[in-house]
Amino acid sequence: MSFWTDRVVLITGASSGIGRGLALELARRGAKLGLVARRKEVLDEVISEIGVNQNETRGGQSANVLAVSGNVQDADSMRSAADQLRSQFGKIDVLIANAGIGGNNDAGNFEAASFANVINTNVIGAANSVAAVIPEMVARGSGQLVVISSLAAYRGLPKSAAYCASKAAVSAMFESLRLDLKPRGIDVTIIHPGFIKTPLTAGRQAKLPWLQELEPAVKKMITAIEKRKKSYAFPWQLATIVRSGMVMPNSMYDWIATRNSFRE
Repeated sequence: MSFWTDRVVLITGASSGIGRGLALELARRGAKLGLVARRKEVLDEVISEIGVNQNETRGGQSANVLAVSGNVQDADSMRSAADQLRSQFGKIDVLIANAGIGGNNDAGNFEAASFANVINTNVIGAANSVAAVIPEMVARGSGQLVVISSLAAYRGLPKSAAYCASKAAVSAMFESLRLDLKPRGIDVTIIHPGFIKTPLTAGRQAKLPWLQELEPAVKKMITAIEKRKKSYAFPWQLATIVRSGMVMPNSMYDWIATRNSFRE
């Protein structure tokens, strides 16, 4: 049997980009899915794309897919979404905390409200998602938490204060969770992708190094989840460069980073 056959997976931010790609691929592999996003009508489009028989579909619900309108910034909303998925399938085996937004925070025009919105979605949203599934996983003694972080978590990038801060925060948060939850039978996987062709990167004028197509990038993520890797960063070329920046003197890093901004 496939690793994913009858495995129940909750995916946040499933209406577009990486979340949508994960939903399509995991459905092909036999998973039972709970798709969460704010726009339910878009989630219903994902279900149609998955190929669920329209005669079996009622309000975004089928034998293998449940679409739930939810806001990751709202803890009660996420708890309700997880409860609906458990009611439908009996349990949640894997959480993929994918919901996230970007943010162009040029320090010359820094807005605290804009910064807070990114943190509330990318960090608090991930925390609310974990809180919605973890009590039952701990009680059962099994499960897996996955977060889609970014290579931007490793060091600050120009015009990306909010985004880099949010990804550094979720990476550290899930690393702490891994240390606490491993003895309780729960695996934690942190995924640090580079640039992927999604709505988040669409329209940028700057050249994005090692820009990846969505489908092969999603397959790499799924393989990392299947292997229960603690952390997975890709593509290896960009990951190697980014990691080297962690040991560079600040003066050297500043010189390189200010000459290689990926935001206009």
